[in-house]
Amino acid sequence: MTSSLFAKFATGFVFACCALSLEVTGASAQAAKPPAPKPLHAGEVLSGELTAMRSGPRKKRMITYQLTSEPRRLPSPSGLCNLETGPETFQIVTKSDAEAAALKPYIGKSVSLKADEMSCAAEAGQFSDAIVSKWSVVKH
Repeated sequence: MTSSLFAKFATGFVFACCALSLEVTGASAQAAKPPAPKPLHAGEVLSGELTAMRSGPRKKRMITYQLTSEPRRLPSPSGLCNLETGPETFQIVTKSDAEAAALKPYIGKSVSLKADEMSCAAEAGQFSDAIVSKWSVVKH
């Protein structure tokens, strides 16, 4: 009879430990979930570190600018760009030499850009999660 009581006690103890373990695991999984990214609407400021990369064949090399920021959620229809946390890297499209010259002093530094047109990266040749095609530098 003592062994039967011990078996019931041991089984109950193991069950309680497993249930407690599942509760702790579930709580830590919820705690580890990243916060929802802040939305980035057209005309808002996007800040981060600006980097430049050379791409293309040797004779026709282009400089591609990339801004690394905190995760941001793009407006619809782009949404999260098929990412759980939203895009963190934004390719900055330059359409003229003047736009490229405006970015050049900020390479390797923090910069703020007013992002007017954004979209998710859709082609294989794009280096970033999202693309900012219309922008202007915000003076501090």
